[in-house]
Amino acid sequence: MAKQQHFGGSWTDEKLERLRKYLHAYTKIFAKNIKAQYFTTVYVDAFAGTGYRSKASPTSQQPVILEELAAADNQEFLKGSARIALEVEPPFKRYIFVEKNPSYAAELQKLKTEFSTKDIMIVEEDANVFLQNWCAKTDWKRHRAVVFLDPYGMEVEWKTIESIARTKAIDLWLLFPLGVAVNRLLTRGRKPDPAYKRALDRMFGTEEWEQAFYSLQTKRTLFGEDQATVKDADFDTIEKFFIERLQSVFVAVAENPLPLLNSTNVPLYLLCFAAGNPKGAEIAVKIANYILTR
Repeated sequence: MAKQQHFGGSWTDEKLERLRKYLHAYTKIFAKNIKAQYFTTVYVDAFAGTGYRSKASPTSQQPVILEELAAADNQEFLKGSARIALEVEPPFKRYIFVEKNPSYAAELQKLKTEFSTKDIMIVEEDANVFLQNWCAKTDWKRHRAVVFLDPYGMEVEWKTIESIARTKAIDLWLLFPLGVAVNRLLTRGRKPDPAYKRALDRMFGTEEWEQAFYSLQTKRTLFGEDQATVKDADFDTIEKFFIERLQSVFVAVAENPLPLLNSTNVPLYLLCFAAGNPKGAEIAVKIANYILTR
């Protein structure tokens, strides 16, 4: 039996079902439109895992920050995003699966045998490094792509998002770590420690989050007035800030990202969509908005 990623729950099902629907709509458009047939369509899964997943608690190798992702004792064998993409009809012309973990990448290699008629490339590399190089070197006059960024936590760098947007040819689906990471790093009563700050700077691509999420308030004490740093940000504030960041680099962005909730209805992630191609952005966002609506 293939090695599985011990990851997910009902929110994972929601995420993958919406991805599947969009990929089907995307390839259908390119298959039916004569002008669109000129392009080589590429699907890129930048945190591809193994191609399988199971509903179980995270492994010891995965970040501690994922404790909410643990499902009870269900070991159901499920399809991961890579396999779902390969089963979409009409198909993409090329598939690129990026996975830094050597054992996961080895499992992905088996997909090349199972789906032998499809053009599949397995890349064992850091997703940020690969995507930034790939975006810079690909001929975007002849290619169009959908990129799926599905990190465990805050692995995606803003430089990578900028590289994707700069192509003007990629539609991006991104899992933003709203509750599992970002909100946790935003400490109360003071700004985050330097290591946390660097991580947030790297992910947002700016230090402006400090002004957006914190304020300086004056409080009266027995000794007069004192100023204290206060965290103003809640889930809605963080969501709004990140969507505005996407809008600063992409042609169009879905303004209704889907909150993916744990069993107690606390947001873990936001499933976000951004369109890079000016000609196709309007219809792409229209489709994404429909898919993202519960």
